[in-house]
Amino acid sequence: MIIFNLSSYNPGPFILVGIPGLEQFHVWIGIPFCIIYIVAVTGNCILLYLIAVERSLHEPMFFFLSMLAMTDLMLSTTTMPKTLSIFWLGAREITFPGCVTQMFFLHYSTAVDSAILMAMAFDRYVAICSPLRYTTILTPKTIIKIVMGIAFRSFCIILPAVFLLTRLSFCRTRIIPHTYCEHIGVARLACADISINIWFGFCVPVMTAISDVILIALSYTFILCAVFRLPSRDARQKALGTCGSHVCVILMFYTPAFFSILAHRFGHNISHTFHIMFANLYIVIPPSLNPIVYGVKTKQIRDKVILLFSTKGME
Repeated sequence: MIIFNLSSYNPGPFILVGIPGLEQFHVWIGIPFCIIYIVAVTGNCILLYLIAVERSLHEPMFFFLSMLAMTDLMLSTTTMPKTLSIFWLGAREITFPGCVTQMFFLHYSTAVDSAILMAMAFDRYVAICSPLRYTTILTPKTIIKIVMGIAFRSFCIILPAVFLLTRLSFCRTRIIPHTYCEHIGVARLACADISINIWFGFCVPVMTAISDVILIALSYTFILCAVFRLPSRDARQKALGTCGSHVCVILMFYTPAFFSILAHRFGHNISHTFHIMFANLYIVIPPSLNPIVYGVKTKQIRDKVILLFSTKGME
């Protein structure tokens, strides 16, 4: 309601340019983006279906994985349909309430993603360092508290950005050189002082990501210490194998995230076209790869996927 009530101060629509400098190639650029988006939606929906119907996957680790899949669907769907409509239909207009809503869910889903990866690291820490107490520590009640904490923390982190944006007046251009609305990109169109927006948009994501990465690193430090104390090589390999997919997803999420944040703040020599292209790839590629990584590297999921498609094939 806050978003829509404040929209009266900014009645005009914004224009999303797409990828500046590559407008003539938008139709062709849209094809790989559409394919990747379809892979992301299909892969995450299959993952959610398997976790929902297979009782053997009703464990804390897979519950957190289902949360990650839902958040990835939110992240990619918040931006990609509008991006494709810009590329293929020339539908560049977006209302101010629509712009702020898109911005909120974009940043909210990235904050939730980061928190889920931290929760999954804690899950692996408990499973490897305290296996006998795993079910007593990660009870359904505890998991619900973790989920509520993740949702509340992410909401509190992103909500100030909405207020910081809606307080601004836009008396100059309403052309956004991007495919979607993000906080700093929209704030730079304002006529007022946006220094607080710039510092909030830089410091809060960096501090949030760094704190999550530190906690993930601590979890894996304890995990490695516990693994190397195991007596047999097979036991060590098995323990590390359960963490492999999670580590891959962490690297796919945080590496481009930190690059994007730092390049946006300090990369003045990097072309704007590269910034926009990279930002779009970051939105859609991790959600498409996450279910593939877990499907390939997690035996329980791999076996269920093979069974699902072999059964469909026999029918």
